Amino acid sequence: MSIVDDISKSINQISDPRFMSVMLRALGITLALLVGFFVGFVWLLPDSFNLPWIGETAIVSAILSWAAIGLMIVLSAFLMFPVASVFIGFFAESIADAVEDKHYPGLPEVPPTPLSDTIIDALKFLGILILANLVGLIFYFIANIFAPFVFWAINGLLLGREYFQMVAQRRLGRQAADDLRKKHFTTIWMAGALMALPLSVPILNLFVPVIGVATFTHLFHRLKDQ
Repeated sequence: MSIVDDISKSINQISDPRFMSVMLRALGITLALLVGFFVGFVWLLPDSFNLPWIGETAIVSAILSWAAIGLMIVLSAFLMFPVASVFIGFFAESIADAVEDKHYPGLPEVPPTPLSDTIIDALKFLGILILANLVGLIFYFIANIFAPFVFWAINGLLLGREYFQMVAQRRLGRQAADDLRKKHFTTIWMAGALMALPLSVPILNLFVPVIGVATFTHLFHRLKDQ
């Protein structure tokens, strides 16, 4: 068994109703935020501009409105993933349960994670994700043509850490999950890096949180007895 096998089994389960439900919710929330941004941007624009020697014209407003559409498309490549990643914490147990019901039957049930813990963990992950990528911008410019590898390394580290911890602590508790994650640091980072590859692809990056939780559920069950 390998990380690739874990990913393959997760992708093969993508049609599971519990998987699809989470993805549709994340897509709806992300699209709502993008549309809200677009409407707000256009609403702030004046109906027309007064240009020197030309006078009042609505052409500039029209151009900026079309530019906002292009900006919204660009933002979708970056916004879909962090939004989906934050909300995945609220549905991670559903995905992990779906994986375990199919591939690891007979496991004892786990108590649901308190909502307060889920909210705190989700906000913490979002903060770390944004901060790390803002700092990473410096290295992206320095790395030049190797910037994608820096992006994959940074986000792979974050994804691996967050998703493995999220899945493992359901069964082991926070401290034991933390110890197991540190023990298999390299393997978890590699799995996270493979999850990070499609992050910059719009729409495709929406699948990453769902596939990520499923993949790390498989990974956890492979590593917990090693």
